[in-house]
Amino acid sequence: MRLGVRIISGLLLLIALTACSSQADTGRVQIEFFQNKPEAKGTFDALVDKFNQSQSDITVIQVNPPDAETVLKTRVVKNDIPDIIGMGATDTYSLLAQSGIFMDVTNSPLLEQVDATYVQMLKDVSGMEEVTGIPFSTNANGIMYNRQLFEEMGLTVPETWDELLAVAQKIKDEGKIPFYFTYKDDWQTVLPFNALASNLEGIEFYLQRREDQVTFADRYREVAEKQLALMDYGHGDNFGKSYADGNRDFARGESVMYIQGTWAIPEIRKSNPDIEIGFFPFPTGNDPQQNKLISGVDTLLAVAEDSPHQEEALRFIEFLLEPENSEQYITEQTLFSTVKGVKQDDPAVAELQPYLEQGRVVDFADHYIPAAVQLSSIVQSFLQNGDIDAYLRRLDTEWDKVADRR
Repeated sequence: MRLGVRIISGLLLLIALTACSSQADTGRVQIEFFQNKPEAKGTFDALVDKFNQSQSDITVIQVNPPDAETVLKTRVVKNDIPDIIGMGATDTYSLLAQSGIFMDVTNSPLLEQVDATYVQMLKDVSGMEEVTGIPFSTNANGIMYNRQLFEEMGLTVPETWDELLAVAQKIKDEGKIPFYFTYKDDWQTVLPFNALASNLEGIEFYLQRREDQVTFADRYREVAEKQLALMDYGHGDNFGKSYADGNRDFARGESVMYIQGTWAIPEIRKSNPDIEIGFFPFPTGNDPQQNKLISGVDTLLAVAEDSPHQEEALRFIEFLLEPENSEQYITEQTLFSTVKGVKQDDPAVAELQPYLEQGRVVDFADHYIPAAVQLSSIVQSFLQNGDIDAYLRRLDTEWDKVADRR
């Protein structure tokens, strides 16, 4: 028995010594890059490999688990925080930032390379003056349309709410589907909500709601009414079709328009590489000059406050921000870069570029709503029952419950 123990102990010691020897031989610091986008894993793999080949003292390892945000929260509780975290500027980021687990980069020269609009978004989402992440890429939410069908039907891109409904009605009158709703997946119901809420009431509403100065019941009736109005222009199974169904069927020309995010473009092209996609900002009111593009931080890069390798982590982030690498990322992912001077050339999003260049953007409303409110479920239920008063009352009630626990 003792011999067996000695053998096992000897083997463990040999493994440990071999690992130490390997680290000594390579002379490299190993950094964990944890990011939450499964669709971006391949692109990040290529960039990580490029970085590693250019370095003699750093090795970056990408980690991209399923349900990444839940995994990250669990690791934070266990004080097992990755060196670099890539995630969206959502309520989850806000909670983690407020907990102090991210390095303060307020005075980092890296921020000078990125659009200040998205730096301010991080401050607004977190409610902090300190900046604890570097905005890397952004996305947009609006209305896709089939250019060929628009041309065949003599349609023009609407710039106001009334024009949008008029276009939808004309499509419906001609026996085609105006919008392909994919509300089997409850998160899809929030896409119109984001456009309407952010444009009609603004992000200031949420900053005031945090201070109990406003309520959904008082301010969100127009948002709710317009959410319901859109439902007249869907198809026969709005709550039976999923996001995957919508991407496939829109690609096949089964609807003329599709309320969606830029992130869906690669998936749509998998079904039909030749589709001619157009994309315009969601017109939520009747003054075209007041409409803004919904655009938020899709991926920010944060460094762990307790990481022993902060300097090396920042070098990797600096590498990702280099124009060539930023351009590679947004090209493959059909996103937009926060890096000044780096443009997205995909013709599908050409109509969004003026809004980005002019700074006519506003963040996603749901980035400011605590995850515990379960907004997607609430909106899905509302669109099924159509009870505006109950909907607004529930938003307020659930918000207050979460606020009491925070």
